[in-house]
Amino acid sequence: MRRLPRIVAAAASVLALTAAALAYPNPGRVTGDVVVHDPTMIRTSSNYVLYSTHGYLEARTSTDRITFTRAGSAFRTPPSWWRTYSSANDPWAPDISQQGGRYLMYYAVSSFGSNNSAIGLATSSTGQPGTWSDQGVVYATTTSNDHNAIDPNLLVDASGRWWLSFGSYWTGIRMIRLDPATGKRHSSDRTLYHLATRPDAPYAVEAPDIIRHGTYYYLFASYDRCCAGTSSTYKIKVGRSTSPTGPYTDRAGTPMLNGGGTTVLETHGAIIGPGGQSVMSDVDGDLLVYHYYDGNAGGTPKLGVNLIGWDSAGWPYVY
Repeated sequence: MRRLPRIVAAAASVLALTAAALAYPNPGRVTGDVVVHDPTMIRTSSNYVLYSTHGYLEARTSTDRITFTRAGSAFRTPPSWWRTYSSANDPWAPDISQQGGRYLMYYAVSSFGSNNSAIGLATSSTGQPGTWSDQGVVYATTTSNDHNAIDPNLLVDASGRWWLSFGSYWTGIRMIRLDPATGKRHSSDRTLYHLATRPDAPYAVEAPDIIRHGTYYYLFASYDRCCAGTSSTYKIKVGRSTSPTGPYTDRAGTPMLNGGGTTVLETHGAIIGPGGQSVMSDVDGDLLVYHYYDGNAGGTPKLGVNLIGWDSAGWPYVY
C-alpha cells in the first residue's frame, strides 16, 4: 500500500505528458511537393517561394501557401568554394529575407557530423529560383574550432543593426554582427556572442531563428536528434531577451546558456521530430515553418506550417 502514492503520482505524470502532447496542433494543410528539410519561406509580389536543404537549395513555389510545386533550385551551378566544405556540393538550411529592395539568402555548406563548415550569402532581385548570385563566404569554422558554422539566420534589430545567428552541437548557438552594406561580417565589432548551449553532451541544440515581438527578441531553436525518420527526437524550443545578443531565458527563467528553453512543438502522434524551423510574417500573422517526420509515411520528412499565437505573458504557441 505504501507504493500506491508513487504509482498514482507516476500515472498522473504520464497523463500530464500525454495531455501536453495532444495539445499540439497538427500542421496546417499543405499539398503537392512537400518533402523537405530545413524550410525557409518568403512571400514575394507574385508568389510564395520556399527553399530547403539539398539540391543546390531546393525551391518550391505556391500561390496560396497550400499547394507547393517543385521549381528547381536557388543555384543552377554550385560556386567553386563549396567543395572545400562539402565533397558532394550539398548546401543546407537556407534563410531567406528581403532587405532594402533585394533578397538575401544565407545558407550552410558542410557534411554530416563535421564542423569544417561555412556560411555563404547569395543575393537576388526577385527571390525566384535560378536568379541567385553567389557573394561568397560570410563565416567559416574548421575542426579546430569549438563551434559550427551552419544553420544561419539573419536578424535586423530595432536599431537597424544586422546580426547572424548560427550553430549546431559543439558549444551551441553563436552570433556575429554583420555590415548591412555588404551582408558580411562587421569590420569593427568582431565579438563572437554565445546565445545557447546545453550542459549535456553532445550539446544537441541547433538551427536558431530569432525574431522581434513587442519588447523582446525570441530565439527559436531545435533540440535533440534530427534526421532519423521515426526515431527522430527533434523538438522546437524558445527563449527570449531584451537584447539581440542575450542573455536568453525560458518561461521558467532558466538561461538558454544553461540548457533552458520552453517547448513550442514536439512529437505528437504521427507528427514526429518537428524542427529545422524558420519564422516568417504574413498577412494573417507569424508562421512557424518547419519539417517533421510523418509516422504514417514511414518517417518521410514533410513540410509543416502553423500560425503562431502569443499568450498574455508574451510567449509564443502554435495553433
